[in-house]
Amino acid sequence: MTTILKSNSFLIVLVTLLLLFSCDDKSDFNLYKSIDNEGWKANEKIFFEFDVKDTISPKNLFINIRNNNEYAYSNLYLITELVFPNETKVVDTLQYEMADHTGRFLGVGFTEIKENKLFYKEKKAFPLSGNYTFNVRHAMRKNGEVKPIEFLKGIQDVGFSIEN
Repeated sequence: MTTILKSNSFLIVLVTLLLLFSCDDKSDFNLYKSIDNEGWKANEKIFFEFDVKDTISPKNLFINIRNNNEYAYSNLYLITELVFPNETKVVDTLQYEMADHTGRFLGVGFTEIKENKLFYKEKKAFPLSGNYTFNVRHAMRKNGEVKPIEFLKGIQDVGFSIEN
């Protein structure tokens, strides 16, 4: 009987600790969208909508990319658009390293899937409260070509997150 009570007490303490440490209030927004198995289609924008109430505290904004071994490139070019509640738009062209000089993928993960948390804006205070829209599309091209890669393979999910 005492062995069962000790086991139950240990489980209760373990579950309580897991719940305490797994709760994360530093994230204001975190959403992923899956990419079709065929690949991320050229000019396909991935949209995220979020509501901003706090116009004082600076936030860190991230683009989150999950890629697998089918991703054939060492970098990733993205075009982003942040639309404010008053319809003002901020457009950026960004480049991120996805692999080191040996071809080993950066990011975290024990399987072939690597998760990359890429800085989009650092310590950004939103000037207006209201509904914002963020969209992102890839701008990958093969060397010497003008047209984008029709279906970018190896990108599984695209996410967007806002953290305190």
